[in-house]
Amino acid sequence: MRKKRVIIVSVIIIAAIIAILFYNKSRSTLKSKSEILTSISVSVTKVEKQKLVTTRMMVGTIAAYNDVAIISETSGKVIAVYAEVGQHVSASAPIVQVDDELKKAAYISAETNYEKAKKDLERFESLYKQNAATDQQIEGARLAVKAAEAQYISARRQYNDTKISTPIAGIVTSRNVDVGTFVSNNMLVANVVDISRLKAKINVSESDAFSLKVGDKVDITTDVYPSVKYAGKIKSISSKADEAHTYSVEVTLDNSKQYPLKAGMFGRISFTAKMDGKVLAIPREALVGSIKTPQVYIVDGGVARLRSIVVGSEIGTAISVLGGLNEGDTVVTNGQNNLKDSVAVTIMKEDFAK
Repeated sequence: MRKKRVIIVSVIIIAAIIAILFYNKSRSTLKSKSEILTSISVSVTKVEKQKLVTTRMMVGTIAAYNDVAIISETSGKVIAVYAEVGQHVSASAPIVQVDDELKKAAYISAETNYEKAKKDLERFESLYKQNAATDQQIEGARLAVKAAEAQYISARRQYNDTKISTPIAGIVTSRNVDVGTFVSNNMLVANVVDISRLKAKINVSESDAFSLKVGDKVDITTDVYPSVKYAGKIKSISSKADEAHTYSVEVTLDNSKQYPLKAGMFGRISFTAKMDGKVLAIPREALVGSIKTPQVYIVDGGVARLRSIVVGSEIGTAISVLGGLNEGDTVVTNGQNNLKDSVAVTIMKEDFAK
């Protein structure tokens, strides 16, 4: 009987121990779940002043720095051709020669009449000093000189125009006439381009237009020479937007002798947009909501606080802050989708802006 009581007591003690163990485990589990529910893990970063810089790349068409259409200012038959397509010509070099026989004769005649009128004026002036010529004769001689000079200048210009020349040094890209072709006034004779320097135009947004400056350096790459980087600079930035509210930017660069570019090629223009001075900035990923109604969570004493802010320019992955935050504030960059205002948080990772 006594042995039976001992067994019963032992069973009761063991059952009590097991019950206590299960009770402690359940409380521990509930406590753990409560902690998980009341404390959310987040990643954060400090609000710091930064110099925001980003590199943008846009595609533009590379054009010759100077592209001139050679227009005829005379009429007649082409009797000689001096330049071929693809040939490099110097400034003032002749492209074609138009029949100049009649123009030359008119020029010689006008030159002769001009010289004669000047000599007649000299004789009348000499006679006038001797009181042998009247004021009317002197005035007539002077007017004759002016008329002869005008005819001489006109005839000389018409004679010179029979030799059609290029005003710039460059490469002949087209020639529309050959020997025997009859040219007329305002007829397109040839085209000459100067590709020793090149230019390209791109259209940029409002924010980029104000962050770029004339003289800023840019890099240009092409599909033809993908590993070659050409150095250029911004020559001009338009002061007026187009219908798409973009601004035209013209970039210039020197052509390369080793890796020469041609007009009409596509080029990738990379430029650096930067803001003046340092500004308060946060990662774009820290925003809750949209740019129009920006908010962020800050961590204060282990608790997340929802705060409305005023943002400025967005450059790359960063965004400038104009109001609502102070330097040194801790903002949540990851995990904010699970947050509500005044919820406890646990910082798992802290990123520092560079």
